[in-house]
Amino acid sequence: MWRRRSSARKPAAAAVAVSLSAALLAGCSADAQAGPGKADNRITVWTLENLPARMAAEKKMVARFEKKSGVRVELVGVDEGQLPQLIMSAAASGNLPDVIGSLPLGQAWQMYGNGLLNTKAPADIVKELGRGTFNPNALELTSSGPDRLTVPSDAWLQLLVYRKDLLKKAGLPAPDSYATILKAARKLDRGRMHGISLATDPSDAFTQQSFEDLALANDCQLVTEGEVALDSSACRRTFATYDQLAREHGAPGTQTVDTTRATYFAGRSPMMVWSSFLLDELSGQRADAVPNCQECKENKEFLAENSGITTALKGPDGRKPVQFGEITSWALTRTAETGAAGEFVKYMLSDGYEDWFGMAPEGKIPVREGTPDDPDKYTRAWHSSRLGVEAEVRKPLNSIYPDELLDELADGVSVMRRWGFTQGEGALVGATNGELPVPKAVGAMTSGQTTPEEAARESQDEVDALRQSLR
Repeated sequence: MWRRRSSARKPAAAAVAVSLSAALLAGCSADAQAGPGKADNRITVWTLENLPARMAAEKKMVARFEKKSGVRVELVGVDEGQLPQLIMSAAASGNLPDVIGSLPLGQAWQMYGNGLLNTKAPADIVKELGRGTFNPNALELTSSGPDRLTVPSDAWLQLLVYRKDLLKKAGLPAPDSYATILKAARKLDRGRMHGISLATDPSDAFTQQSFEDLALANDCQLVTEGEVALDSSACRRTFATYDQLAREHGAPGTQTVDTTRATYFAGRSPMMVWSSFLLDELSGQRADAVPNCQECKENKEFLAENSGITTALKGPDGRKPVQFGEITSWALTRTAETGAAGEFVKYMLSDGYEDWFGMAPEGKIPVREGTPDDPDKYTRAWHSSRLGVEAEVRKPLNSIYPDELLDELADGVSVMRRWGFTQGEGALVGATNGELPVPKAVGAMTSGQTTPEEAARESQDEVDALRQSLR
């Protein structure tokens, strides 16, 4: 789901996504081609990790880098929802930052399509740090043919979280497929208990991420062989299954990023689709999102102790289990002072790396797994990272969750799939995150206004129109 900025990760307000390309190309193409900035050992870094506690932690990292390197860094916290407009304005005025941190895939591909990224410097950085030290799938998702868009840094995963105590009592297997999820939702949907917490909000990209999680499991693709494919048989089955789960077995009314979590935390749902950013909240260590089930009153770690987690899911049309998630990166802009900017990025993926993913390890799974001399260094350190800087008690991850689960999360990056990126449709993905045609279709479907077949067809038509507008 969207990386938490306040109580949860909110969607990038990318309503400008479709018009962004034309505006940038018309208004600032000369600036975008201006080349590297003057070497004055001063760089500006935009970070999307802009929560107060994280900004405080980042300033300490920057101070250590400045002392070591002699480079001066202006650190600017940026809200992800404002990033498209800020990039557009900065590019038009010739005032792009040198580096952007925690940049999601969709934004990276949009900047690449608009000629705003330096692609040589990231390739050089990856080569210098050691290509073999990075997760291969993270490298693939952040490249376009020979072009390296960014330097991948960390990942979060979309998870199916479930009450293993309730499923065991009901004689149900772990929910890891369409069939087992549906069976558990039907059997446990009774009384005040809803079968599953699943997003239906038509105005939130969290709904698209939740849908895409199930869609990829069933080999439902956004684009196949150069054509939008949301009306395929695999996608129609995904819409029908999502409808069954959310409308027939979910809580009534529109379900959002916050209400899905609240229902599970209250003990009123045995299953929930959310991101790995949930793990610190699930442990009861955050003041702003506390489990409040009956059993949680005596043991605030009750849900962490009694929740199981499924990473990769499989649908009946899928060939193998698939994981949805997000890769976030360090990006150097086209006008960056490449020397100083490159040194900063290399530092943040070496000496400063454990501090970086240690800010929020539950949602920052390192995709640089180690060093040439110690291939598992960072994955090993991540296991014992303390809960994020917002936690009241920063216990080590592996004191709350078993190493087997943490291994599964780290391994999930390798089976992560996403709509469109590997087919060269990154700009289309960015546009859908702005216009939200799939969440709108899901919202209409789960409220009973349309059928799953109509939802699939409407999504197909809307995405196809978006694709045409980008040409």
